[in-house]
Amino acid sequence: MAGKALLRGFAAEVRASRTILRLSQEELAYRANLHRNYIGMIERAERVPTLLAIARIAKGLDLRASELIARAETRASR
Repeated sequence: MAGKALLRGFAAEVRASRTILRLSQEELAYRANLHRNYIGMIERAERVPTLLAIARIAKGLDLRASELIARAETRASR
């Protein structure tokens, strides 16, 4: 799987999951203990998140990191 496709899939999954929970980027950032601008950059696929950031984002979305990544892989393969 191409790296850029996975990054775009991850970005789309973070945004979709956040939207389903009706969270703003700011609220997700608070829950994940990350800066709100960083969340925006991830959702636009402008940044490659670290493993720690992925784990924090997943926790903020009430998901396991493995589940978030699996969903991103599914989106990337479409």
